[in-house]
Amino acid sequence: MPKGIKDTIEAKGFAIQIYTEDFKNEYISLTDIARYKSDEPFIVINNWLRSKDNIRFLGLWESMHNSDFKPIEFDRFKNEAGSNAFTLSPQKWIEKTKAIGIVSKPGRYGGTFAHTDIAMEFASWVSPEFKLYIIQDYKRLKLDENSRLSLGWNLNREISKINYKIHTDAIKEYLLRDPTNEQLSYKYASEADIINVALFNKRARQWREENSDLKGNMRDYASLNELLVLANMESYNAVMIGKGMEPKERMIELRNLARTQLMSLEKLDDSVIKELEGKKQS
Repeated sequence: MPKGIKDTIEAKGFAIQIYTEDFKNEYISLTDIARYKSDEPFIVINNWLRSKDNIRFLGLWESMHNSDFKPIEFDRFKNEAGSNAFTLSPQKWIEKTKAIGIVSKPGRYGGTFAHTDIAMEFASWVSPEFKLYIIQDYKRLKLDENSRLSLGWNLNREISKINYKIHTDAIKEYLLRDPTNEQLSYKYASEADIINVALFNKRARQWREENSDLKGNMRDYASLNELLVLANMESYNAVMIGKGMEPKERMIELRNLARTQLMSLEKLDDSVIKELEGKKQS
């Protein structure tokens, strides 16, 4: 399976591919949806593109999401749509208007893909009943993804809490001698902010001032990779505190650690995605 194919949903026995390159914007295979209606899906898609109403919908979507969309070419297609002689293929639509809502991919696992907004509109045209089955399994896919993300995020959050205890114990043992509760609280906040600045480039107070509408703290909104690096940073900072290193020196070390580990995790994410795609192919 080529780069970009993320997953497959199923509707009434028909497998429908989902395509993405940035793992944010998803494109559903119009070719697979069209097979519900005909063994020649390209004809179904081309017929859908002949409709003036469908051309208007595509043009409106592009106008809302695509700054490079060419309105003059769109107007020409819109004016000609509906006439007996009018024909339009996905490739021609993409080439002439610089559209991004529809993607044409060559190869064995290729075909015509469309952004989910457009794909659902196409599915309604093919069969309102079939569209409901598509929506049902698409929701199932999204729930599965959210469940996996939530599990991974919570696991890393718990790891971070454990390392925070190691971190605060090191502060208490090496930095403070018979501290008052007020001093202890201040030192914990000070050391926490050393890590906050090293990783997030801002102190906790600064984040709260910039995000007064959000509940919780900056670490509650960290990514999975950031939480994993945060846990490592707290352990490493505890070690450096034990060695008697000054805050400025520790800040430099922590900054370098954060940069190096985040870059490594990003590369690892890419390799894992490629490995998963390879397994799907086999």
